Amino acid sequence: MRTAFIGGGVMAEAMLSRALSERVVASDAVCVAEPITDRRNYLKKTYSVPVSANNTDALHDADLVVIAVKPQHFAAVAKDMAGVLNKKQTVLSIIAGLTVSTITKTLDHDSVVRVMPNTPAQIGSGISVWTATNSVSDDAREAARTWLSVLGKEWYVADEHYIDMATALSGSGPAYVFAFIESLIEAGVYLGMPREMAHTLALQTVLGSAELATKTGENPTLLRERVTSPGGTTAEALRALEQRGFRAIILDAVVAAYRKARELGGQS
Repeated sequence: MRTAFIGGGVMAEAMLSRALSERVVASDAVCVAEPITDRRNYLKKTYSVPVSANNTDALHDADLVVIAVKPQHFAAVAKDMAGVLNKKQTVLSIIAGLTVSTITKTLDHDSVVRVMPNTPAQIGSGISVWTATNSVSDDAREAARTWLSVLGKEWYVADEHYIDMATALSGSGPAYVFAFIESLIEAGVYLGMPREMAHTLALQTVLGSAELATKTGENPTLLRERVTSPGGTTAEALRALEQRGFRAIILDAVVAAYRKARELGGQS
């Protein structure tokens, strides 16, 4: 399936890099439209793919059109694409907050897939939540699923409302995890631990905990309880977290991100 990328940013590059390395697509079956000359030259040199400064040129003969621009840049991109897309082409949008309705109306095009990936996709460990309009063919759905599978896991939803929820939880989620890792490192340094040691311990603790939960499939509550001995150090640490409203802070953060995602999409 010939694929055009409108925008050559980090997530577009992640998709391109992973798809090429997994041989989902050949380099000559991809074209990337990127307005910044240095970025365009970098993508051409690194991945040996055709590039263009013109969005319309990139659309030529593409079966799948991946729009990977910031929400504020969509209107400008849509001007180039509206009326140019044909019925056989499928648009795959990874624009945060932008609804299927907005995309279809602005582009005057019904075949749309909306995706919310996250940054671990760069190493094939991401999670992408996606939906598709009824106009997207079975072949196009499978093509979209194949592209997303090279980024990590993928989760299809029939109800688009889950996309904004996923934006708040898994889309923004890596930032929450990185902030937690930062905090663990600083706590270790505060106690007197060498920074390199604190850094290694924090990373491996988070990685190992996630792998344990994944491989055992057990409820995180049960796993937490097994680490927590009555009257022990972990119980005391958890008491301090709860005293400062740890769970409430996480909830508030995810809800705030969800509201912002809806705001970006012009939803109330």
